[in-house]
Amino acid sequence: MSAASEARSGRGKIAAMSDEVVDSNPYSRLMALKRMGIVEDYEQIRRKTVAIVGIGGVGSVAAEMLTRCGIGKLILFDYDKVELANMNRLFFQPDQAGLSKVDAASSTLSFINPDVVIETHNMNITLMDKFELFLERLQKGSLSGDQPVDLVLSCVDNFEARMAINKGCNELNHIWIESGVSENAVSGHIQTIIPGETACFGCAPPLVVASQIDERTLKREGVCAASLPTTMGIVAGMLVQNTLKHLLCFGRVSMYVGYSALEDFFPTWEIRPNEQCEDRHCLLRQREFRAHPVSRKRDFLKKDDAATSGPTVHEDDFGIELVSETAPADLTDDTQVSKGLRTEYAATSTHSGELDSGDAVEDAGESLEDLMARMKKM
Repeated sequence: MSAASEARSGRGKIAAMSDEVVDSNPYSRLMALKRMGIVEDYEQIRRKTVAIVGIGGVGSVAAEMLTRCGIGKLILFDYDKVELANMNRLFFQPDQAGLSKVDAASSTLSFINPDVVIETHNMNITLMDKFELFLERLQKGSLSGDQPVDLVLSCVDNFEARMAINKGCNELNHIWIESGVSENAVSGHIQTIIPGETACFGCAPPLVVASQIDERTLKREGVCAASLPTTMGIVAGMLVQNTLKHLLCFGRVSMYVGYSALEDFFPTWEIRPNEQCEDRHCLLRQREFRAHPVSRKRDFLKKDDAATSGPTVHEDDFGIELVSETAPADLTDDTQVSKGLRTEYAATSTHSGELDSGDAVEDAGESLEDLMARMKKM
């Protein structure tokens, strides 16, 4: 096939894909969530802008998920190039080796959904001049070009970059979600950071800093840290799920979710800010929050629960009825389940196992042949 034919074929595929996601398709992007009553206005996603710092194993997958959901605009920051070592991940292709990660990501994401605006910055945000540009794009990177981005996602793999994002978001008073995967690739986490209301990244420094160890000494030659695609996919999924909840106002945005693959353990908790934090902007945001304690946490469960009364029938009248998922009242007290689990069905009887006289089966003494003969005469 000639280059021209391949180009025409590619454009045809893009056009076909674009046609598949129009509003007339009931499964277009997030329309299904609206049809099921989870989201009130799924089209809000088209007006949202998300900045992603770090287009590696987590960031690239998060960008792809948001693109497939129809996000309005993505601003991508990274300064690395695609290497063959990155091919064990879920996003990059072998023919992209040598390209900058942001350029490779822009090409792939634009092919997946050409309606998404992709802005790329191949730069290191920890450098002073680049940091100023980073702040400027967070302040004016919206689709309109004069408003802040709606959310910042940190998907970097080093402490310096996390601290740069932390400093910038504290200064701008901007909510962001930090994510990470351990060097051994079997655990990870996401953490929603609200300046002044929750701990910033500098409030609770990781062990490597508390122990005064140079993080560069932890890098082992020939070892690609955090390179298991399953763990990175799980962390990226949690990250984007909370991003959608934050942007589209449903569910409860988690303040912290950890993941341990070895034990399949997902700890959750909220970390409060440290009054001795070394970031002066963090201390400023803490004082502002104490003076005017208006929470910016996104919790829509209470509102939804209060508004829900009685069974909900699907709007398209498919006969689907939503009922309570709590265990039935006749569940026996001696039923033992692990913490966090519940039985799906209750026992239908509480007798000791011996048949009551009314439950006894009468034995008429007839053989199977006699019974069949009687049935034929009926």
